[in-house]
Amino acid sequence: MGSWIRECDDALFGRFLAAHPEITLHNARLGPVDPATLDGLLVTGGPDISIGFHHVPIEHPELIKDPEPERDAWEFAAVRSAVQRGLPILAICKGVQVLNVALGGTLHLDIRGHDLPEMKSQNVQPLRFDASARHRFEKVNSSHHQALDRVADGLEVEAWHAGDDTIEQVRLRHYPWGVGVQYHPERDTIYASLFEDFFAQLQ
Repeated sequence: MGSWIRECDDALFGRFLAAHPEITLHNARLGPVDPATLDGLLVTGGPDISIGFHHVPIEHPELIKDPEPERDAWEFAAVRSAVQRGLPILAICKGVQVLNVALGGTLHLDIRGHDLPEMKSQNVQPLRFDASARHRFEKVNSSHHQALDRVADGLEVEAWHAGDDTIEQVRLRHYPWGVGVQYHPERDTIYASLFEDFFAQLQ
């Protein structure tokens, strides 16, 4: 499995992977990882997508916070390779934004009320779900300042914030297994079922 995981998130993802010694994680932050060699893709949280990867002109570039073009280049290439090959994909926070933009969608570059301190680790944001959603969490720990705007044609919305309809969960349409979430399942073990479902696809 391939990913680009920040050092601060290593332990959080590691506790879910610990029960699966059969899965080898290749972290592109630590060295070259060829997307063509992977069996699955985990796209994780991080800074905003660099301006050059968006499909639309960015009228207010100051809204893009701490971009990492090298990481973006790897993740966009990895997403496109994984989709082309039908690999299992789990995309988290920035990851779901990368997934959406890589497939032709756009983002709201700055939203209000979704990055308060208590939202980083507490499950306080209520969700509503489409009837077809397989994974359902009543309240989530969603902390972010950007969100999906125009949803890519290949994605289906599964869940959204109950108050302002901010998109919080999508799935790849007509695809073996691909889920994107705006919240942070790595931060709480109540989301173990999502990881277990993803890991099961790698075997």
